[in-house]
Amino acid sequence: MQTNFSAAQLADPHVAESEKILRKCVHCGFCTATCPTYVTLGNELDSPRGRIYLIKDMLENGRPADKEIVTHIDRCLSCLACMTTCPSGVNYMHLVDHARAHIQETYKRPLLDRLTRAMLAAVLPYPRRFRAALKLAGLGRPFIGLFEKLPALKPVAAMLKLAPSAIPSASPMAKPGTHAGQGAKRGRVAILTGCAQSVLDPAINDTTISLLTRLGVEVMVPEGEGCCGALVHHMGREAAALASARQNVDAWTRAIDQGGLDAIIITASGCGTTIKDYGFMLRLDPAYAEKAAHVSALAKDVTEYLAALDLPEPARKPGTIVAYHSACSMQHGQKITRQPKELLAKAGFVVREPREGHLCCGSAGTYNILQPDISAKLRDRKVKNIEATGASVVATGNIGCITQIASAARLPVVHTIKLLDWAYGGPKPEGVSERGLVAAE
Repeated sequence: MQTNFSAAQLADPHVAESEKILRKCVHCGFCTATCPTYVTLGNELDSPRGRIYLIKDMLENGRPADKEIVTHIDRCLSCLACMTTCPSGVNYMHLVDHARAHIQETYKRPLLDRLTRAMLAAVLPYPRRFRAALKLAGLGRPFIGLFEKLPALKPVAAMLKLAPSAIPSASPMAKPGTHAGQGAKRGRVAILTGCAQSVLDPAINDTTISLLTRLGVEVMVPEGEGCCGALVHHMGREAAALASARQNVDAWTRAIDQGGLDAIIITASGCGTTIKDYGFMLRLDPAYAEKAAHVSALAKDVTEYLAALDLPEPARKPGTIVAYHSACSMQHGQKITRQPKELLAKAGFVVREPREGHLCCGSAGTYNILQPDISAKLRDRKVKNIEATGASVVATGNIGCITQIASAARLPVVHTIKLLDWAYGGPKPEGVSERGLVAAE
């Protein structure tokens, strides 16, 4: 794609990076076939190619964002399916992140939209605040029908519908400390406790720690880590996102200095995609560029790490038919496609992949709150394909997908690590019924 940025514009490193990305696009349109919003809405401006045109026009002319570009950028899930499809290597992720930051700086949203986004940014990344907000959600549930009738309040209705009726207790295993491995030491890792996941399903990390320590891996929970920054990063709040990144880089760098780390284990693939990008996000910060790149290199999804270990034979082989949902942040963001399925198969599960596995379930961080109508269409499409597999349980590696799919599916939806832990001697995952299991054919 030909560009016409001035030398003064290209002096801005963010613009210069976006210009390089734009030049790689050859207008081929392959991305439109795998873009969930284009497939759903049929609007060229709701495809990656259409959004690239809008972003190019906005940045090249140095103008503030307007309602049209905000509408179409807001509809982007950042699922990154377009990057998997693109034959030219266009880094759409970095381009749309730049566009969102530009929108945040130059566009004044309607009041209720601003308040909703400010509330999400102030609550979700902080476990104590999020837990308190979920406890208050019950007070708002009687008004869901009213909120759904008012377009500006639909996000509030979506939040209330997604909020669980029961909230698990905070896990003591999430507190800073070290969990020793059993038997011969096979490695030392840190684990991201995270924010929303630690409230919605703390058992995911507890199970990960239990399985890894049984395998001889020492697991530490570092002092001072927090939200990975993905949520605010995708809302264009770059200062807040970079502050979260620096906080975590500092925490993990201290852990590295205190005894070394073989990996930083991440159990929410949405977080993993962002943490693996810390090196890029902090590339312009001389105090953090090198440390951030090191952290990004150490970041591993838990299935990615387990696949590199020489695992023993499982304690049991359940023979259960599992529908594996590959989160967008896993398959498109981190390019992890083989390891989770191979681990499940080796553990004795029968793995089935739903049709249209490349399409997003509609969760996408806060997308199911801010774009509830499109999100619901994608969720229902995903659930229909999952249930058509004939599986007894759904496995996936991202808390957002778990919450989204479980809100409509008739099958239990669990994190992949819980099924693996069960096969390797751990307890049966909560919600998975022995009687409801389908034996392998």
